Amino acid sequence: MTRQTFSNPRHVLITGATSGIGAALAQAYAEPGRLLSLTGRDGTRLAAVAESCRKAGAEVVAATLDVCDRERLTRWIEEVHRQRPLDLLIANAGISAGTGGDGETEEQVRRIFAVNGDGVVNSVLPAIDLMRRQGHGQIALMSSLAAFRGFPGAPAYCASKAMVRVWGEALRGVLAPDGIGVSVICPGYIDTPMTRVNRFPMPLLMSSERAARICKRGLARNRARIAFPFPTYFAAWLLGALPPGLTDPLLRRLPAKE
Repeated sequence: MTRQTFSNPRHVLITGATSGIGAALAQAYAEPGRLLSLTGRDGTRLAAVAESCRKAGAEVVAATLDVCDRERLTRWIEEVHRQRPLDLLIANAGISAGTGGDGETEEQVRRIFAVNGDGVVNSVLPAIDLMRRQGHGQIALMSSLAAFRGFPGAPAYCASKAMVRVWGEALRGVLAPDGIGVSVICPGYIDTPMTRVNRFPMPLLMSSERAARICKRGLARNRARIAFPFPTYFAAWLLGALPPGLTDPLLRRLPAKE
């Protein structure tokens, strides 16, 4: 797959496209001549994002889906691929919770792993099969800077995003001979409905629109890891690299996520 193809995908599929980075990415890729396949759980918000993208000139197919519904999601991905071969899949759908309030319940933990883990797998595997047959394609997996170190305030979220990051980085080497690019996206604090419930300072908070532009630029260059902003990325990387005996006392004092 050529760099030109990476920079100008004709068919982009985005999961979790109803708000936050997912909606901003849909807007960033909306232009004449491009097909956007968008999915999310909130039909009303999804319809609004789809209409906005159509006004920008893009052709849009939208479906209200839960990425945990493996069979239905697979059928939909195969269906939109028949309309136009899939060039770029952005597995963006994800949820968050933490130990604030009543703590991280069993229900929360299982739901986070289901959406952030199984949901990503359910999105990526069908796309791999289709892209292998056509001999090209690109896959982006939405991880987080929280993937570099487990934070006591959000254990399940950190663990799920670590799984996504490591799996994506490993897939890059596996799929390169098939002409498929793989990038892992690791944002810091982004102004989205997910982060607006936080009751603690979020350093270098960034708008979802700016984050989408950074993601799009990195994907056009087929970057292996798109991690930003750099100061937060470096801090997260350093916390993961240092021995837990040094970092645990500090992390225990951090506020818990709601």
